[in-house]
Amino acid sequence: MAEHNSEVDQSEHVDLLVIGWGKGGKTLAGTMARAGKRVAVVERSDAMIGGSCINIACIPTKILVHDAENKRDSDDVAEYFAKAVKRRDTLTGAMRKKNLSMLDDLDSVLLVSGRAEFTGEREVLVTGGTDTMTITADTVVVNTGSVANIPPIDGAKLGGRIHDSESLQHVTPFPKRLVIVGGGYIGLEFGSMFTHFGSQVTVLDHGPRPLANEDDDVAEVVAAALADDGITIINNASVTAVSDGTESATVSYEIDGETKTIDAEAVLLAVGRKPATTDLGLDKAGIETNERGFITVDQHLRASAEGVYAFGDVNGGPMFTYISLDDNRILADQLLGEGKRSTRDRGSVPYTMFLTPPVARVGLSEKDAREQGYEIKVGAKAMADIAAAPRAKIEGDPRGIVKFVVDAKTDRILGAALVHVHSQEVINTVALAMRHDVTATELRDTIYTHPSATEALNEVLGVMK
Repeated sequence: MAEHNSEVDQSEHVDLLVIGWGKGGKTLAGTMARAGKRVAVVERSDAMIGGSCINIACIPTKILVHDAENKRDSDDVAEYFAKAVKRRDTLTGAMRKKNLSMLDDLDSVLLVSGRAEFTGEREVLVTGGTDTMTITADTVVVNTGSVANIPPIDGAKLGGRIHDSESLQHVTPFPKRLVIVGGGYIGLEFGSMFTHFGSQVTVLDHGPRPLANEDDDVAEVVAAALADDGITIINNASVTAVSDGTESATVSYEIDGETKTIDAEAVLLAVGRKPATTDLGLDKAGIETNERGFITVDQHLRASAEGVYAFGDVNGGPMFTYISLDDNRILADQLLGEGKRSTRDRGSVPYTMFLTPPVARVGLSEKDAREQGYEIKVGAKAMADIAAAPRAKIEGDPRGIVKFVVDAKTDRILGAALVHVHSQEVINTVALAMRHDVTATELRDTIYTHPSATEALNEVLGVMK
């Protein structure tokens, strides 16, 4: 049950208890242990040591995205996918082992394998097989993350040919046809990945167009790139049923009152995430949740129960591992520092959808800025037309767009949407500039290496209107 203890029905008191091995929790555990505090980390699954990011989310999916983009027409589809999955598993296994040693090597860290359930205020009962352990703590961090949301659709049950984003990473046999229910972040990323591996991909999106939060011009560029790669997106589709048959799965959906069906060797349910709080017994500890089940927290990540905090996905904030890492910084500052950090001081948080090419965003869209009453200037240019940034052409994929929204009165950057090769790197430069009030003019006139994707900033920020 425990890495350092094997007796049953034990009890321990620690300075810090972390439930779930997510990015923020494991980082705080190491920091507190090195500061001389007694720490316990509870994880129910050995396959999740290190957290979702390295095991089922960021790292493994980006390995598959990378390998899919590098597949040659001459490669056997099934064989190539199997090799990519093997590489995925090898790297995640090595990272899991490293994450274990990073905490296991610290003498003041108690690692416990089992299911945690609150039995009182800052008290949990951990059950692992026939062993149990009661752990009490001065401070508790719930860091259990999220799981795929299974929609209330007839037949929408995982198993066989019906998958979530975790099981699809090991799908076998490789699906010649893949239907994705949901055109959001996960659905489009997996759609792009699998079409490059060789699947015929159809995305059933409930909305009128994909990327509902993006400006029309940006969304159109992305949709065109996906279509160019062979993905079919059916908009305004309300999925009514999913069934798994002998030869294929069938998805039924309605458009304008008309019922249609589509068959595929695999179906991905990609309709969002929900908090992983089942069986945690939050009510027994006085931990409140919102209407969607996420733990409610204040700007310092405090839950409603004294001494309890929630990190990462489980608190309903942006579902990115780097947000969980910053959650750790906020609480570390509360416990060991000056207590000045909060969620209110981390503006200009970027994100990337790893499509081909990737879609990176930070700050306000043009639509949002106008709705909020800003007087703005907008600069937008197709990547293929940006003479000063030939990197995308060099790499053979000049598709995309670079768009900036700037406050006309202050010259401050309000937001940017970058759709191009290496946009996941360039967006970090833009976000840093926004956080430190670097003006659009300063960013425009900065010297960048050549040939790089960042050089697009020189040109696009010079055509503001």
